[in-house]
Amino acid sequence: MPRPRTFDEDRAVDAAMRTFWANGYEATTTDDLCAATGLGRSSIYNAFTSKHELFRRALLHYVETMSTNQLGILEDEGRSPVERLRDLFSAVIDGEVATRRDGRSIGCLTVNTTVELAGRDVEAAEILDRDTERRAAALRIVIAAGQRAGEIATVRDPESVARYLNAVIAGMRVAGQGGADRAALQSIADTAVDALTG
Repeated sequence: MPRPRTFDEDRAVDAAMRTFWANGYEATTTDDLCAATGLGRSSIYNAFTSKHELFRRALLHYVETMSTNQLGILEDEGRSPVERLRDLFSAVIDGEVATRRDGRSIGCLTVNTTVELAGRDVEAAEILDRDTERRAAALRIVIAAGQRAGEIATVRDPESVARYLNAVIAGMRVAGQGGADRAALQSIADTAVDALTG
């Protein structure tokens, strides 16, 4: 009969997520995961079967946490569409500033994973695609509402604008990793909003 688990699996997944987020998938070793989670190798493999499975769980946890926050901002109908977009950019900037170390942020786990693994890891690519579509769908609704209200002046279709905004946000994440400070990131966000409203 197997022994019952004596650790908090959700806490271990969260600790692993932070380690993968900071280091990337390939650069994260089993020893790194043991140190982060406080678990021994056998406990990690017994609970999660492999480094890849732990990463998959960590990526899902990150997506759920971050997307819930972003979707909450985009779905807040008590604010105007442009206010929601500005609030979304502010949340992204706050996240970049909060994860700075040695003058650079650690970026976004989904952007980092897209660059590192999406072309060769089918499971990761599927998670990333679902997450992108979920956020894009919320953006399309906000953009269409802004166009109807006359707040968003671009005549481009909401699908194109959602892709543009996703690309701007990904670019801001990379810029944060490159050392861009709050003022530089805010300038990017303001320029994107001006492009839609001007």
